[in-house]
Amino acid sequence: MANEILDNRGRGEATWQWPRIHPEAHKFAAIAGVASAAAAFFAWETLAWPLGFLVLGICAFFRDPVRVTPQDDRFIVAPADGLVTLIQQVEPPRELVMDDGSGTRGLAPGPVTRISIFMSVFDVHINRAPYGGTVRRVVYIPGKFMNADLDKASEDNERQHFLVERADGVRIGFTQIAGLVARRIVAFVKEGDSVANGQRIGLIRFGSRVDVYLPHGTSSRVIKGQRCVAGETVIADLGVDQDLIAVAH
Repeated sequence: MANEILDNRGRGEATWQWPRIHPEAHKFAAIAGVASAAAAFFAWETLAWPLGFLVLGICAFFRDPVRVTPQDDRFIVAPADGLVTLIQQVEPPRELVMDDGSGTRGLAPGPVTRISIFMSVFDVHINRAPYGGTVRRVVYIPGKFMNADLDKASEDNERQHFLVERADGVRIGFTQIAGLVARRIVAFVKEGDSVANGQRIGLIRFGSRVDVYLPHGTSSRVIKGQRCVAGETVIADLGVDQDLIAVAH
């Protein structure tokens, strides 16, 4: 099914399949598996069984399912699975605004809408590009490991900023933020790479958050409290600014 074209007229084939496991899981699963086997060999069942279940948990955490991304130049899609915990008007991070000496323009200063998506340890942790273009900046910043659900985590926690620019010059910034348990941010792309809308761009190990900074004049199409699916949920229509109301059931 990967890279197959599907549409709203019924074209294409859609079948259920087991999600693949990202290679980042291999070393962690191998360590837990060897430890489980060793414990079983010495008849330490009280240790062998939990370690065996840990192997399954690691594989589940690093699962990497196929996603079907709507293809429309107006759509900005969710970069992460998880819960929309914050939607605020904020200044973009200075690392995405300031002149970095490369000659590449950053984001324009001034308040924009920031959408924060919180990932629990049960969510898929593969992050995806919110829209297609060229990666102009990748900026890693060491920091603390506070609860990623807090507003100040965007300024205090370990994080990694991305700036993607489309061929028409529209730019969007987004940030991977480590949390209480997350201790490692991994990028799959680098500056100068071209990415497609919904393409895998990185992961954060063991619970975290991703912030998206929408372009000026664009508002959120998701609601606080809504769950998102990375690469599939449309979180904004470029250039559309409107109020939305939802009811929790």
